[in-house]
Amino acid sequence: MTNKPETSTTAAPEPGTAPERTGAGPRLASRWRIVLAAGAVLALGATAGTGLMVRTAVEQQEERVAETAALAASVDLDASQLDTHAGILTARAAQAAEQALSGGDAAIAAASGKADAGQLAASVAALRSFELLAPERVFALVDATEAQIAAVQAGIVEFDRIAAERAAADRAAAEQAAAEQAAAEAAARQAPDSADAPSIPAPPADPSEAQAIARELMASQYGWGDDQFGCLVALWSAESGWNVYAGNASGAYGIPQALPGSKMATAGADWETSARTQIIWGLGYIAARYGTPCAAWGNFEANGWY
Repeated sequence: MTNKPETSTTAAPEPGTAPERTGAGPRLASRWRIVLAAGAVLALGATAGTGLMVRTAVEQQEERVAETAALAASVDLDASQLDTHAGILTARAAQAAEQALSGGDAAIAAASGKADAGQLAASVAALRSFELLAPERVFALVDATEAQIAAVQAGIVEFDRIAAERAAADRAAAEQAAAEQAAAEAAARQAPDSADAPSIPAPPADPSEAQAIARELMASQYGWGDDQFGCLVALWSAESGWNVYAGNASGAYGIPQALPGSKMATAGADWETSARTQIIWGLGYIAARYGTPCAAWGNFEANGWY
Protein backbone atom coordinates (compact mmCIF):
# COMPACT_ATOMS: atom_id res chain seq x y z
CA MET A 1 0.00 0.00 0.00
CA THR A 2 1.41 3.22 -1.08
CA ASN A 3 1.17 6.04 1.27
CA LYS A 4 0.14 9.44 -0.46
CA PRO A 5 0.73 12.66 1.14
CA GLU A 6 -2.31 14.13 2.60
CA THR A 7 -3.47 17.27 1.04
CA SER A 8 -5.63 19.72 2.80
CA THR A 9 -8.58 20.97 0.96
CA THR A 10 -10.03 24.42 1.53
CA ALA A 11 -13.53 25.15 0.70
CA ALA A 12 -13.99 27.83 -1.90
CA PRO A 13 -15.66 30.97 -0.59
CA GLU A 14 -19.18 31.55 -1.43
CA PRO A 15 -19.90 34.21 -3.91
CA GLY A 16 -20.33 37.66 -2.33
CA THR A 17 -18.27 36.84 0.68
CA ALA A 18 -14.81 38.14 1.34
CA PRO A 19 -12.09 35.63 1.68
CA GLU A 20 -11.31 34.94 5.22
CA ARG A 21 -7.92 36.13 6.31
CA THR A 22 -6.09 35.01 9.25
CA GLY A 23 -3.79 37.12 11.43
CA ALA A 24 -3.72 40.77 10.04
CA GLY A 25 -7.05 40.33 8.34
CA PRO A 26 -9.25 41.86 11.06
CA ARG A 27 -7.11 44.96 11.32
CA LEU A 28 -7.13 45.50 7.55
CA ALA A 29 -10.87 45.21 7.43
CA SER A 30 -11.26 47.84 10.11
CA ARG A 31 -9.06 50.27 8.19
CA TRP A 32 -11.05 49.65 5.07
CA ARG A 33 -14.28 50.52 6.82
CA ILE A 34 -12.73 53.82 8.05
CA VAL A 35 -11.66 54.73 4.53
CA LEU A 36 -15.11 53.98 3.20
CA ALA A 37 -16.69 56.15 5.92
CA ALA A 38 -14.33 59.05 5.27
CA GLY A 39 -15.04 58.83 1.57
CA ALA A 40 -18.73 58.92 2.25
CA VAL A 41 -18.31 61.98 4.45
CA LEU A 42 -16.26 63.73 1.80
CA ALA A 43 -18.77 62.89 -0.84
CA LEU A 44 -21.60 64.14 1.34
CA GLY A 45 -19.68 67.34 2.19
CA ALA A 46 -18.94 68.01 -1.42
CA THR A 47 -22.55 67.54 -2.28
CA ALA A 48 -23.67 69.76 0.55
CA GLY A 49 -21.08 72.48 -0.32
CA THR A 50 -22.26 72.57 -3.86
CA GLY A 51 -25.78 72.98 -2.71
CA LEU A 52 -24.78 75.80 -0.33
CA MET A 53 -22.92 77.62 -3.08
CA VAL A 54 -25.84 77.34 -5.42
CA ARG A 55 -28.26 78.62 -2.76
CA THR A 56 -26.02 81.62 -1.91
CA ALA A 57 -25.68 82.67 -5.53
CA VAL A 58 -29.43 82.49 -5.96
CA GLU A 59 -30.03 84.59 -2.87
CA GLN A 60 -27.53 87.21 -4.05
CA GLN A 61 -29.25 87.40 -7.41
CA GLU A 62 -32.61 87.82 -5.72
CA GLU A 63 -31.22 90.60 -3.51
CA ARG A 64 -29.88 92.44 -6.55
CA VAL A 65 -33.23 92.15 -8.25
CA ALA A 66 -34.91 93.54 -5.14
CA GLU A 67 -32.43 96.41 -4.91
CA THR A 68 -32.97 97.23 -8.57
CA ALA A 69 -36.71 97.31 -8.04
CA ALA A 70 -36.33 99.56 -5.00
CA LEU A 71 -34.05 101.87 -6.92
CA ALA A 72 -36.47 102.01 -9.77
CA ALA A 73 -39.23 102.93 -7.35
CA SER A 74 -37.11 105.57 -5.59
CA VAL A 75 -36.22 107.40 -8.80
CA ASP A 76 -39.71 107.21 -10.19
CA LEU A 77 -38.88 105.25 -13.25
CA ASP A 78 -42.53 105.16 -14.06
CA ALA A 79 -43.15 107.63 -16.90
CA SER A 80 -45.97 109.52 -15.20
CA GLN A 81 -44.08 109.73 -11.94
CA LEU A 82 -40.94 110.87 -13.75
CA ASP A 83 -42.88 113.71 -15.35
CA THR A 84 -44.16 114.77 -11.93
CA HIS A 85 -40.66 114.76 -10.48
CA ALA A 86 -39.34 116.86 -13.36
CA GLY A 87 -42.17 119.33 -12.90
CA ILE A 88 -41.38 119.74 -9.21
CA LEU A 89 -37.70 120.31 -9.96
CA THR A 90 -38.54 122.90 -12.59
CA ALA A 91 -40.89 124.71 -10.21
CA ARG A 92 -38.25 124.83 -7.51
CA ALA A 93 -35.72 126.17 -9.97
CA ALA A 94 -38.18 128.86 -11.10
CA GLN A 95 -38.89 129.89 -7.50
CA ALA A 96 -35.19 130.12 -6.67
CA ALA A 97 -34.54 132.12 -9.83
CA GLU A 98 -37.31 134.63 -9.07
CA GLN A 99 -36.03 135.14 -5.54
CA ALA A 100 -32.48 135.63 -6.77
CA LEU A 101 -33.67 138.08 -9.44
CA SER A 102 -35.57 140.12 -6.86
CA GLY A 103 -32.57 140.29 -4.56
CA GLY A 104 -30.22 141.06 -7.44
CA ASP A 105 -32.35 143.93 -8.75
CA ALA A 106 -32.56 145.45 -5.26
CA ALA A 107 -28.80 145.16 -4.76
CA ILE A 108 -28.05 146.72 -8.16
CA ALA A 109 -30.35 149.67 -7.39
CA ALA A 110 -28.81 150.18 -3.95
CA ALA A 111 -25.28 149.97 -5.36
CA SER A 112 -25.71 152.98 -7.64
CA GLY A 113 -22.75 155.26 -7.00
CA LYS A 114 -21.59 153.10 -4.10
CA ALA A 115 -20.31 149.70 -5.30
CA ASP A 116 -19.42 147.87 -8.50
CA ALA A 117 -22.39 145.70 -9.54
CA GLY A 118 -21.19 144.79 -13.06
CA GLN A 119 -20.79 141.05 -12.47
CA LEU A 120 -24.07 140.89 -10.59
CA ALA A 121 -25.86 142.64 -13.46
CA ALA A 122 -24.44 140.07 -15.90
CA SER A 123 -25.62 137.16 -13.74
CA VAL A 124 -29.05 138.69 -13.35
CA ALA A 125 -29.32 139.18 -17.10
CA ALA A 126 -28.43 135.52 -17.69
CA LEU A 127 -30.86 134.36 -15.02
CA ARG A 128 -33.82 136.25 -16.52
CA SER A 129 -34.16 133.56 -19.18
CA PHE A 130 -34.39 130.80 -16.56
CA GLU A 131 -37.52 129.38 -18.20
CA LEU A 132 -35.38 128.33 -21.15
CA LEU A 133 -32.68 126.68 -19.06
CA ALA A 134 -32.36 123.27 -17.45
CA PRO A 135 -33.00 123.26 -13.69
CA GLU A 136 -29.38 122.34 -13.01
CA ARG A 137 -28.17 125.40 -14.94
CA VAL A 138 -30.73 127.59 -13.16
CA PHE A 139 -29.54 126.44 -9.74
CA ALA A 140 -25.92 127.15 -10.72
CA LEU A 141 -26.82 130.68 -11.85
CA VAL A 142 -28.81 131.23 -8.66
CA ASP A 143 -25.78 130.25 -6.54
CA ALA A 144 -23.52 132.62 -8.48
CA THR A 145 -26.06 135.45 -8.29
CA GLU A 146 -26.53 135.09 -4.54
CA ALA A 147 -22.77 135.13 -3.98
CA GLN A 148 -22.46 138.32 -6.04
CA ILE A 149 -25.39 139.90 -4.16
CA ALA A 150 -23.53 139.31 -0.90
CA ALA A 151 -20.37 140.90 -2.34
CA VAL A 152 -22.24 143.96 -3.61
CA GLN A 153 -24.07 144.40 -0.30
CA ALA A 154 -20.74 144.27 1.54
CA GLY A 155 -19.41 146.99 -0.77
CA ILE A 156 -22.47 149.14 -0.06
CA VAL A 157 -22.02 148.75 3.69
CA GLU A 158 -18.36 149.78 3.42
CA PHE A 159 -19.24 152.78 1.26
CA ASP A 160 -21.89 153.91 3.75
CA ARG A 161 -19.45 153.51 6.63
CA ILE A 162 -16.84 155.69 4.96
CA ALA A 163 -19.48 158.25 3.97
CA ALA A 164 -20.78 158.42 7.54
CA GLU A 165 -17.26 158.98 8.87
CA ARG A 166 -16.66 161.74 6.34
CA ALA A 167 -20.01 163.37 7.15
CA ALA A 168 -19.18 163.29 10.86
CA ALA A 169 -15.79 164.85 10.17
CA ASP A 170 -17.39 167.54 8.00
CA ARG A 171 -19.95 168.31 10.70
CA ALA A 172 -17.22 168.58 13.31
CA ALA A 173 -15.21 170.90 11.06
CA ALA A 174 -18.29 173.04 10.36
CA GLU A 175 -19.11 173.27 14.05
CA GLN A 176 -15.54 174.26 14.86
CA ALA A 177 -15.56 176.88 12.11
CA ALA A 178 -18.88 178.24 13.39
CA ALA A 179 -17.53 178.41 16.92
CA GLU A 180 -14.41 180.23 15.75
CA GLN A 181 -16.54 182.64 13.70
CA ALA A 182 -18.77 183.35 16.69
CA ALA A 183 -15.73 183.95 18.87
CA ALA A 184 -14.26 186.32 16.30
CA GLU A 185 -17.53 188.24 16.01
CA ALA A 186 -17.78 188.52 19.78
CA ALA A 187 -14.23 189.79 19.95
CA ALA A 188 -15.00 192.27 17.18
CA ARG A 189 -18.01 193.55 19.11
CA GLN A 190 -15.94 193.98 22.23
CA ALA A 191 -13.06 195.65 20.39
CA PRO A 192 -14.40 197.77 17.50
CA ASP A 193 -12.49 197.72 14.28
CA SER A 194 -9.79 200.40 14.03
CA ALA A 195 -11.51 201.85 10.96
CA ASP A 196 -14.64 202.54 13.00
CA ALA A 197 -12.90 203.57 16.23
CA PRO A 198 -12.42 207.27 16.79
CA SER A 199 -8.92 208.57 16.21
CA ILE A 200 -7.09 209.60 19.35
CA PRO A 201 -5.46 212.98 18.82
CA ALA A 202 -1.95 213.56 20.09
CA PRO A 203 -1.55 216.22 22.75
CA PRO A 204 -0.28 219.61 21.53
CA ALA A 205 3.46 220.14 21.71
CA ASP A 206 2.95 223.66 23.11
CA PRO A 207 -0.39 223.78 24.88
CA SER A 208 -2.04 227.08 25.61
CA GLU A 209 -2.47 228.36 29.11
CA ALA A 210 -5.94 226.89 29.38
CA GLN A 211 -4.73 223.57 28.00
CA ALA A 212 -1.90 223.52 30.54
CA ILE A 213 -4.44 224.06 33.31
CA ALA A 214 -6.51 221.16 31.93
CA ARG A 215 -3.50 218.82 31.77
CA GLU A 216 -2.61 219.56 35.37
CA LEU A 217 -6.20 219.05 36.61
CA MET A 218 -6.65 215.79 34.58
CA ALA A 219 -3.59 214.23 36.17
CA SER A 220 -4.21 215.44 39.71
CA GLN A 221 -7.97 214.85 39.94
CA TYR A 222 -8.58 211.89 37.57
CA GLY A 223 -5.24 210.26 36.89
CA TRP A 224 -5.58 210.69 33.13
CA GLY A 225 -2.39 210.84 31.07
CA ASP A 226 -1.35 212.45 27.81
CA ASP A 227 -3.40 209.98 25.75
CA GLN A 228 -6.57 211.36 27.33
CA PHE A 229 -5.22 214.87 27.15
CA GLY A 230 -4.91 214.66 23.37
CA CYS A 231 -8.61 213.66 23.12
CA LEU A 232 -9.64 216.53 25.40
CA VAL A 233 -7.66 219.05 23.37
CA ALA A 234 -9.31 217.84 20.16
CA LEU A 235 -12.78 217.82 21.73
CA TRP A 236 -12.76 221.31 23.14
CA SER A 237 -10.88 222.67 20.13
CA ALA A 238 -13.84 221.54 18.03
CA GLU A 239 -16.42 222.84 20.51
CA SER A 240 -15.01 226.24 21.44
CA GLY A 241 -11.41 226.57 20.28
CA TRP A 242 -10.54 226.76 24.01
CA ASN A 243 -12.15 230.24 24.11
CA VAL A 244 -13.46 231.18 27.54
CA TYR A 245 -16.12 233.47 25.99
CA ALA A 246 -17.28 231.21 23.17
CA GLY A 247 -21.04 230.96 22.85
CA ASN A 248 -23.71 230.03 20.29
CA ALA A 249 -27.36 230.65 19.61
CA SER A 250 -28.45 227.58 21.56
CA GLY A 251 -27.11 229.06 24.80
CA ALA A 252 -23.96 226.90 25.11
CA TYR A 253 -21.05 228.82 26.63
CA GLY A 254 -17.38 228.69 27.47
CA ILE A 255 -14.53 226.25 26.79
CA PRO A 256 -16.62 223.12 27.50
CA GLN A 257 -19.75 224.65 25.84
CA ALA A 258 -21.98 224.08 28.84
CA LEU A 259 -25.70 224.32 28.01
CA PRO A 260 -26.76 226.55 29.51
CA GLY A 261 -23.52 228.20 30.57
CA SER A 262 -24.90 228.94 34.03
CA LYS A 263 -24.44 225.27 34.90
CA MET A 264 -20.78 226.05 35.43
CA ALA A 265 -21.67 228.18 38.47
CA THR A 266 -21.49 224.95 40.49
CA ALA A 267 -17.72 225.06 39.91
CA GLY A 268 -17.31 228.75 40.75
CA ALA A 269 -18.99 232.10 40.63
CA ASP A 270 -16.50 233.32 38.04
CA TRP A 271 -17.62 230.74 35.50
CA GLU A 272 -18.18 233.38 32.82
CA THR A 273 -14.53 234.56 32.81
CA SER A 274 -12.36 231.90 34.47
CA ALA A 275 -10.75 229.18 32.32
CA ARG A 276 -9.94 227.11 35.46
CA THR A 277 -13.56 227.21 36.68
CA GLN A 278 -14.87 226.21 33.25
CA ILE A 279 -12.25 223.41 32.92
CA ILE A 280 -13.08 222.05 36.41
CA TRP A 281 -16.77 221.88 35.50
CA GLY A 282 -16.06 220.42 32.04
CA LEU A 283 -13.81 217.61 33.36
CA GLY A 284 -16.44 216.68 35.95
CA TYR A 285 -19.12 216.51 33.24
CA ILE A 286 -16.96 214.26 31.02
CA ALA A 287 -16.05 211.90 33.87
CA ALA A 288 -19.69 211.57 34.94
CA ARG A 289 -21.17 211.24 31.43
CA TYR A 290 -18.52 209.31 29.43
CA GLY A 291 -15.85 208.16 31.83
CA THR A 292 -12.86 209.52 29.88
CA PRO A 293 -12.15 212.35 27.44
CA CYS A 294 -11.45 209.83 24.64
CA ALA A 295 -14.93 208.28 25.09
CA ALA A 296 -16.44 211.76 24.89
CA TRP A 297 -14.38 212.45 21.79
CA GLY A 298 -15.65 209.22 20.16
CA ASN A 299 -19.26 210.27 20.75
CA PHE A 300 -18.52 213.70 19.30
CA GLU A 301 -17.01 212.20 16.16
CA ALA A 302 -20.00 209.90 15.77
CA ASN A 303 -22.76 212.40 16.55
CA GLY A 304 -21.27 215.90 16.38
CA TRP A 305 -21.86 216.63 20.07
CA TYR A 306 -20.94 215.28 23.48
